[in-house]
Amino acid sequence: MLLRAKKLAKIKVHGVVQGVGFRPFIYRLACEHNLGGWVRNTSGNVAIEVEGDEATLKNFLNDLEAKTPPMAHIEKVKATFHPPKGYSQFEILASQSQKGKYQLVSPDIATCEDCKGEIFCPTDRRHRYPFTNCTNCGPRFTIIADIPYDRPKTTMRQFQMCPECQREYDDPLDRRFHAQPNACPKCGPSLEIVNSEGNPVQGDDVVEIASALLKAGKILAIRGLGGFQLACDATNEKAINQLRERKKRPAKPLAVMVATIGDVERHCLVSAEERKLLESPKCPIVLLRWQHNSSNISTAVAPKLKYLGVMLPYTPLHHLLLRETDLPLVMTSGNLSEEPIAKDNDEALRRLKGIADYFLLHNRDIYARYDDSVFIVEDDMPQPVRRARGYAPYPIFLPFKSRQILACGAEEKNTFCLTKDKHAFLSQHIGDMENEETLEHFENTIKLYERLFRIKPEIVAHDMHPEYLATKYARQISSERELNLVPVQHHHAHIVSCLVENKVKGPVIGVAFDGTGYGTDGTIWGGEFLLADYHSFQRLGHLEYVPLPGSTAAIKKPYRMALSYLYTLLGDDFSLAGLPLSRLNPGEVEIVQKQLKQGINSPPTSSAGRLFDAVSAMAGVRGEIDYEAQAAIELEMLAPDALDKREIKAYPFSIIGDQGVKVVKLEELISSVSRDVRNQAPTSIISLKFHHAMAQIIAEMCKTIAEETGINEVALSGGVFQNRLLLKLAISALRKEGLSVLTHHLVPCNDGGISLGQAVIANFAGS
Repeated sequence: MLLRAKKLAKIKVHGVVQGVGFRPFIYRLACEHNLGGWVRNTSGNVAIEVEGDEATLKNFLNDLEAKTPPMAHIEKVKATFHPPKGYSQFEILASQSQKGKYQLVSPDIATCEDCKGEIFCPTDRRHRYPFTNCTNCGPRFTIIADIPYDRPKTTMRQFQMCPECQREYDDPLDRRFHAQPNACPKCGPSLEIVNSEGNPVQGDDVVEIASALLKAGKILAIRGLGGFQLACDATNEKAINQLRERKKRPAKPLAVMVATIGDVERHCLVSAEERKLLESPKCPIVLLRWQHNSSNISTAVAPKLKYLGVMLPYTPLHHLLLRETDLPLVMTSGNLSEEPIAKDNDEALRRLKGIADYFLLHNRDIYARYDDSVFIVEDDMPQPVRRARGYAPYPIFLPFKSRQILACGAEEKNTFCLTKDKHAFLSQHIGDMENEETLEHFENTIKLYERLFRIKPEIVAHDMHPEYLATKYARQISSERELNLVPVQHHHAHIVSCLVENKVKGPVIGVAFDGTGYGTDGTIWGGEFLLADYHSFQRLGHLEYVPLPGSTAAIKKPYRMALSYLYTLLGDDFSLAGLPLSRLNPGEVEIVQKQLKQGINSPPTSSAGRLFDAVSAMAGVRGEIDYEAQAAIELEMLAPDALDKREIKAYPFSIIGDQGVKVVKLEELISSVSRDVRNQAPTSIISLKFHHAMAQIIAEMCKTIAEETGINEVALSGGVFQNRLLLKLAISALRKEGLSVLTHHLVPCNDGGISLGQAVIANFAGS
């Protein structure tokens, strides 16, 4: 019998391979192939040594990549071959710290089917245990203080495992082998329910008590994975309105959690791609078409909207509450409007005391605040609106090797981005940088990412706006650490964020439509047509400038923008007769007219967002807003989904050249809208004609630029493209002109994606 010569394979596996059951997978695979050796976590990778004949080692390596655990993501496998050492068995070695090395960290993962089965099985030792998890699910990023990912470096270190849990943890063939959050009712975290004064509510079953309170119309603050959520009965209008009043969120839509995908389908239309996203281990909120006629969810959850933000339970506690209440539950961030989500028990009792009637607490500490992610699906492509739980801190993979850079992001919907090698670590959603609490959250999370991924930035990038808190932070840290400082134009960053996630270098025609961005000429941009790549941009066109009367006051009061467009473009003697604007206080109108004539606190803007606001106010849809983009959103919601065979004509506009830049002139559009309003045309038709006009503006401008430059690829970015109707119409119009279209699918098109673009531009600055 011919003996086959043995070899030793030394293997390094890079990617998301810690905290996802990778070492037990390797152990089982090695045993299956009868190989000796070992596997261990290190700070930089998973290291493996296996010994066997060449054919068996080849099969092992093939299976390593082909049969990877579901939550693992292999980025690179490197194998070298050496003389054998004589291993007689396979074992799992203790983790090894390596200075300067880093490992990708898994996001938190929704409860798997096996764990879900256990919590609902009356004979299982984890029956109704709200912290059940295994290597395939549960908390990851929110409990990690440092790498390698081992229990002593997580917030689970305070819980000593009982003998049964320890046996599972030590058994390489158990699905809880080295599941760092492993626990059971005997040895793990526990729940407590208290009233708004912090006094315990007596009872044997905390989940049962909490469910009874929710069914009775009470508002609960629930400590979840990455912080607190505020919950109430989504069918109870009184409870919802009470939550809105206390949370100071009068109209902004709230998310809803339902028990099963069948429940989702009772309330909403669900496509195959939306269903896949809802049921994925990431389990984000998905904005779905609401079937009002068959849904008992109160319209107070999302007033005047066609879409409902829905998610499935993603922790055992959520599953238990949804099963026990048998209700759809409002599940929204545990904060006052625009503050960071509360994460600690004492903090929640202090900050949410005036909002929640009761507090459902637990004693497993949260290391990183973590909001829910929000997605839409358009053109069968998931697109993030907010990227957080389930996604961060998983990196965006760069098509080049980057320097170590910190990009500080924008003022609203802030994220930051840290780059190293081919990884761009885009943070979870931080929030609007309007207060000290959010700034503290921002700074603490930067420190966490720097520590986890061993990043020491040499460059700091920031938005050009001098008053953004993120800009001020960038200047401060660059001074303290003596780092290079790179200012980045807002809309250039938007377009480059779209380019890099699509792995396109450019140049492309970039259409950046949003509310506000500081322009290189000191004005407020927001309706921009750029020729852009990673290195630079050229502004080739924009929407016509009009004054922004009262500056930020015009953002909160869209009727001011309507007056600006009417008086600026149609003359200061324009009559408001026959328009809803005629009902405005004459004194207020006079103040705006004076601001426009004298240029008092009225910076010029080319903002597409402000144009949407103006048309919404002109048509009588929304003159003042309670949340960002409310006027534009409600205008979009009024557009009909389908019409008969009649052709809907877009409102007219014109394009002129002005000192080498193309300007979209809007006088005809504004005049036509005002005429339709006076003639009492249906608001739904006004909305549709306006959306068609905006899509045609995009298509005609891009067609002209393409003819002049020979560039036929268009990137769409900026918060205005959260408008699903506009996005759909614009993509269709561009494709009809023979242009290819890039959109976002990994990072938000809104300011949540800005930091990625900043980091890429800073990397190529000066090169």
